[in-house]
Parts: sequence; C-alpha cells; structure tokens
Amino acid sequence: MTQDVKESFGSPRGPAPAPAALAAKVRTLAPSMTRSMQRVAEAVANDPAGCSALTVTGLAELTGTSEATVVRTARLLGYPGYRDLRLALAGLAAQQQSGRAPAITTDIAVDDPIADVVAKLAYDEQQTLADTAAGLDTVQLGAAVSAAAAARRIDVYGVGASGLVAQDLTQKLLRIGLIAHAHSDPHLAVTNAVQLRAGDVAIAITHSGSTGDVIEPLRVAFEHGATTVAITGRPDGAVAQYADHVLTTSTARESELRPAAMSSRTSQLLVVDCLFVGVAQKTYETAAPALAASYEALAHRHRR
Repeated sequence: MTQDVKESFGSPRGPAPAPAALAAKVRTLAPSMTRSMQRVAEAVANDPAGCSALTVTGLAELTGTSEATVVRTARLLGYPGYRDLRLALAGLAAQQQSGRAPAITTDIAVDDPIADVVAKLAYDEQQTLADTAAGLDTVQLGAAVSAAAAARRIDVYGVGASGLVAQDLTQKLLRIGLIAHAHSDPHLAVTNAVQLRAGDVAIAITHSGSTGDVIEPLRVAFEHGATTVAITGRPDGAVAQYADHVLTTSTARESELRPAAMSSRTSQLLVVDCLFVGVAQKTYETAAPALAASYEALAHRHRR
C-alpha cells in the first residue's frame, strides 16, 4: 500500500452509527468478519437489551471470544469503543420495546406460491432500503454531491449488476446537462481514468468492495488527482483504499433463489438516486432547464 493511499483505510468513517443503523451494519459487515467477530455481532444484534447490560468481559464470555475481539468488533461496526456500542445497544433496545416489529425470515423456497414470492421479495426490498438509508453517512454523501455538482467530468465504473446501476446514474446526470460516462469495459475504464485530474470525479460501484475491474480505474483516477467515490457494501474492502468518500449500501441475506446481486442492486439504486437528487438541487438553475428540454425532446415519442 503506497503512502498516497488513504491512511484512514479500515478505521471508522464519520460519527458512530445511530442505534437504528446497528442491525443494518451487522447485516452488511458480518460476511467479511472473522467467525469470532461474527459471534459478537450476532449477539448484539439479536439481544441488544441483554448485551447492553454486559461489560466487555461479560460479552466476551457470552460469545466465547476475547475482550480484544469484542473491542475490534465494536470498532468495525463504527464505534470508537465498547462503551459507545453499549450506549447504541441500549438505544436500540428502547426502540424495539416501543413496538418495533422484529425481523422475520423471508427465505424463498422452490415450492413457494407466487403470491408468497411477491410478499417475501417486497419485504426484503423494503428492509434493504431501510437498512441502506439508516446506514448511509450523509456527511460523506454531501461531500460526494458537492464534488459531482462542480465536476468538469464524471466517470462511473461498474461491472455486472453494478454496471447497470452505473449506466442508470450516468443517464440521469446527462439529462441535467453534466458530462458523465459509464465504463463497464475495464480497459476503456483505465484509459479514460488516466485523463482525469483535479476537478473531475470518479465513482466506483462494487458490492463486494473487491472487484478488480472496478478498483483499478478508481486507483488510477485517485492517483491523477480526481475526487473518488466508492459505493459499496463492504466499506472495509479494498476499494475504500482509493476512495475520498465511501457510501455504504446494505443487502438482504443471500439465498439460493435470491443472489446478492438482486439486493445489492436495490440498495445501490437508492444511493445513486440520493446522489443524483443532491446534485440536481445544487445545480438547479441549469439542471431544471436541461431536464425540461430532455422531456420535450422525447415528448413526441410518448404521444398516441
């Protein structure tokens, strides 16, 4: 890792998450944790009231781990220390006791009636959106919005399902008069990233945080002075090394008939919509006429 790489990689970004965001954080980060850290995370998510009453030693004994593991888990979840995590657990417990419905399992079975499939997918989508909204760092989002609104050029990188989200974002930005390009070809992405400089913005979309074809052009853009943004479900992933701003997405639990690409796409679309609306607000004087012109240009295609 070079000296130019962000020194804060792996450390909490921004303020500690609010109690409502804790469960979302656990769902998002658990797959990347060690098994011992997963036990701590699952314990605090499943029984916030009980765990909030435990000392760091007590929670370590409950989960069969060590005090150091408990502290590392708290920090990975975004809290400076275990004391801050306990306060969040107490707040989460209070919210649950006030009548919030508990989470339910929505695995889709091969023989489920189609009506049940619709209901389960709808619930999962709603939960994914709620988790993403709860865990989204609005300070990071605001900084990304400001950079994009003032950018000379915006490049967006994504492959597979994330590539579709990248195209969605660039289409929106183009309609409000900004110069934006979506790159799904990794070679083209890198050769374009070489042309970026200070005042430009590069956005990488990768659920895993480790997609090489997305990380490489972001690294090149970062090294050439562009402002870089990562939209990822793994804020501790490799992509964060080269991101000035990290926007974290959440996903539903993966199952055989619901691959991660489905829920990650849902949360990514929410984040890019928030980014787009923020940019449109900041550039309203030019964005509104540009959007109106694009509607007018296509109006005849919708007439019957």
